[in-house]
Amino acid sequence: MKKILLSIIIILSLSFETFSHVKHYSQYEFLEYELFRNNKSIGFHNYKFLKNDEFLTVESEVSFKITKLGVDLYKYYAKSMEKYENGVFSSFSSTTKQNKKDKYVNIRVDPSDNKLIIDGSSFKGKVDNSLIIGTWWNHEIIKKDAQISAVSGRIIKQNVEFLGKEVVKINNKNYKTLKFRFTSSDKSLSKDKKLNTEIWYEEDTFLWVKAAFDKTGYWEYRLKKVK
Repeated sequence: MKKILLSIIIILSLSFETFSHVKHYSQYEFLEYELFRNNKSIGFHNYKFLKNDEFLTVESEVSFKITKLGVDLYKYYAKSMEKYENGVFSSFSSTTKQNKKDKYVNIRVDPSDNKLIIDGSSFKGKVDNSLIIGTWWNHEIIKKDAQISAVSGRIIKQNVEFLGKEVVKINNKNYKTLKFRFTSSDKSLSKDKKLNTEIWYEEDTFLWVKAAFDKTGYWEYRLKKVK
């Protein structure tokens, strides 16, 4: 059984290697995800893909709020911009407002050693360029052992487990997907800091279809619109 599982993982990693850059998203202009908490719609997460020859800019906007009896208990709004040149990462910036708390991160590449310079509300420093921004649209994240928080810049060491194939139905459409689970490598982290997320990517296109995690309620990101 272990040999069979290992074979699946090896085959899977090889198939992803063929798409080891972000250019496969050149067919998309806009992705819209609907956010749910305990199966109730609370907001959205949108991506715009702007192409100009060898340059790709990915703009992201997230907005949601949790209300009770007409009172806003929690409000969240974030915007980010991610840039690539010839499929290679060049910069990232984001601002986030969580209720009254402001967070940010700016990342650029140091041309002298090709490392990433991070200036964030939770981390400032230089890291290896093998790390990836924690934005789920880029399936490259399944091959990494660490990600950079797109909210604050903190480094999140991760374990990634392939859970198998699964048909996911969203808005009366069936997607044949590959399901993965992301967990934190550092078990000493507090529960609110630990990574514990399941992600579904479409098998043929590697399009991000769905995400889910349990954190003061059951949260889901569901693909709503593709353009």
